[in-house]
Amino acid sequence: QLVESGGGLVQAGGSLRPSCAASGRTSRSYAMAWFRQAPGKEHEFVAAIRWGSEITYYSESVKGRFTISRYFVQNTVYLQMNSLKPEDSAVYYCAAGVVAQPTASMGYDYWGQGTQVTVSS
Repeated sequence: QLVESGGGLVQAGGSLRPSCAASGRTSRSYAMAWFRQAPGKEHEFVAAIRWGSEITYYSESVKGRFTISRYFVQNTVYLQMNSLKPEDSAVYYCAAGVVAQPTASMGYDYWGQGTQVTVSS
């Protein structure tokens, strides 16, 4: 089970740090990722991290502004979001699973309920 928290409302240029806590055991072969979906838009990859190696992946739209990290002891993944823009507004979903391609949503077995991020201009 994945539980997200830490979304909210922020002005453009501000920061947020949502988190995703995984219950149960995690595997070093897991990847955990963040996807987002805005109204009327497609489900979009944001960032991912391989649990064992900590290799990270980012979409071009967030590279340099967002940082994904994991806290091994608490089975928690964080998404530090800086320099937020109104176009970052969306529901952000956490996902976990053993995947060959961390940037693709297919293959992730577990999904959180989503946390709303709203960036005002």
